[in-house]
Amino acid sequence: YGKDRAADRPVLIGSLKSNIGHPQAAGGVGGVIKMVQAMRHGLLPKTLHAEERSSRIDWPAGAMELLTEAREWPRGEEPRRAGISAFGASGTNVHTIIEEAPKEEAAEPSDTSAEGNAPVGGGVVPWVLSAKSAAGLRAQAERLLTHVTARPGLSPADIGHSLATTRGRFDHRALVLGGDRDELIDALGALASGGESPHVVRGDGVAAADARPVFVFPGQGSQWVGMAVELLDSSPVFAGRLAECEVALSGFVEWSLVEVLRGGGPGLGRVDVVQPVLWAVMVSLA
Repeated sequence: YGKDRAADRPVLIGSLKSNIGHPQAAGGVGGVIKMVQAMRHGLLPKTLHAEERSSRIDWPAGAMELLTEAREWPRGEEPRRAGISAFGASGTNVHTIIEEAPKEEAAEPSDTSAEGNAPVGGGVVPWVLSAKSAAGLRAQAERLLTHVTARPGLSPADIGHSLATTRGRFDHRALVLGGDRDELIDALGALASGGESPHVVRGDGVAAADARPVFVFPGQGSQWVGMAVELLDSSPVFAGRLAECEVALSGFVEWSLVEVLRGGGPGLGRVDVVQPVLWAVMVSLA
């Protein structure tokens, strides 16, 4: 990689292991994460313990340089790229090249409500279907596909709400997911034809008649600054439940639940903050 490069634009060499220790099986994905974050922040982190270059490498053969200090890595005319190597004790040698994503152009605001194709809340819409047999489930998907295709003005969210709240629940079940109407229709077509789609979730076997939902909440350590904020801004139901939790907590804490979620207040570093905040988010999700 260092050949045929200008001397002032050398290939910069760093190591994940120098920063966090030996990651074992996570070395490859850790290197990918490190370089994605370097692109995101426009900064190549310093590689530790690399002050003395190896004498076994032919450094003059190409323009290469160790990252003995952090370097700014701003976006330029050409896309930024990074080569990532991972070596296993058994002789595994994996190398991949990643490139920064194209710069997103600001989308022109448009009214897509007439076509019923607008994403809802910036998230994914679920359509739930059930039937008394596997063949009936495919037939149900086919009928829904015909109905939705003939009525382009229907809202994906309204359809999802009706399917979830006004239909009976039978033993054979499937879930169709999509960010907009087109994705949902494509997935529905796959379900109707018995095909495969990453946007279709089928139940393994038949649902138990006496099954009851179980919510498993993660414990401390699952939190991050800004968690649930997008849902808070896009889902009135979630925001309403979170507001109820904030009222319930107000007699016991001196901080604002919503303020902490948005990165303010005492923050998530305190145990007496993170525990009730996680409780409130999980209850609101449920």
